[in-house]
Amino acid sequence: MSINKKALTRYLAYDRCLRNTGAKYTWKKLIDEANKALLEEGLEGIGKTQFYADMQYLEFSQWKAPIEKYKDGRTVYFKYSNSAYSINNQPLNETETKQLKSAIQVLSRFKGVPQFEFINEIIPAIESKLGLVTLEKDVISFENNLDYEGSKFITPLFNAIVNKRSLNIEYQDFKSPFPYSIAFHPYYLKQYNNRWFVFGYNEFTKNQYWNMALDRIKTIEEAKAEYIETDVDWEDYFYDLIGVTKKVDDEIQTVKLSFSPSQAPYIVTKPIHPTQKIKNTESGLEVTISVVLNYELEKLILSFGETVKVLSPSSFQEIILERVSKSASLY
Repeated sequence: MSINKKALTRYLAYDRCLRNTGAKYTWKKLIDEANKALLEEGLEGIGKTQFYADMQYLEFSQWKAPIEKYKDGRTVYFKYSNSAYSINNQPLNETETKQLKSAIQVLSRFKGVPQFEFINEIIPAIESKLGLVTLEKDVISFENNLDYEGSKFITPLFNAIVNKRSLNIEYQDFKSPFPYSIAFHPYYLKQYNNRWFVFGYNEFTKNQYWNMALDRIKTIEEAKAEYIETDVDWEDYFYDLIGVTKKVDDEIQTVKLSFSPSQAPYIVTKPIHPTQKIKNTESGLEVTISVVLNYELEKLILSFGETVKVLSPSSFQEIILERVSKSASLY
């Protein structure tokens, strides 16, 4: 008998009753308690036949539950002969241990990421209490940049956003020879192409959409200035974007692309943008997206090489053509 959600719900209900020395449980009452638990989970109830099959399984499975029947008058009751017993206290079997180790391996990938700092404490506790060790080899991989310089700033920025704190940030972009200071009110963290960016209000430029790459930040200090809040819907703000670059006056444009037959299946199964609309043509796949034209979009189109052609708008077509020509001139 496999231990699915419905079965486990029943077993836990029985366990709660059988270790309760202050109450008496007949088979009817145990079924009632099991069905109450199942109903709370939106699951179908059971009858007498299933109940006795459950009792047998608990007694003779890996749990070896010490279930005892006893009479009080003519009524038969069920209890644990050992009041200290509980199925929750039993060691994990081999399959459960492997599954838990795999889960720990997945969780460990989130160490150091905001909202997941508790994992640093949970994993050692689970491993020590249950006697677990790490898997012999990795069985799953995530796209991750372990040497990313900006990782150390994720947590303080996240905390500043949640707790509404203004900051003084020392920053040096790629164009500036020296770092400079920014009075900043952080609103939103976003990851793109294995880099993290923070968006917020820059007091000097009065721009509430100012963004900085975390790997270009030098220092962060909490400021005394009162935090300036925003009503920007950031999910909506990024909906028209590929990447993170957007100017205040940028308008959404319809971009039409033609992909070769060899590239078409990849574009269908992994759309390049949520607004993507497709149409099969004799030359391949015609794709239409509604986005803001920016540097990240240019890089994405160029990454497809000879398998894509920009059909419109003409201004964007000229930009891509110029970049392709410059690239070809290097060879």
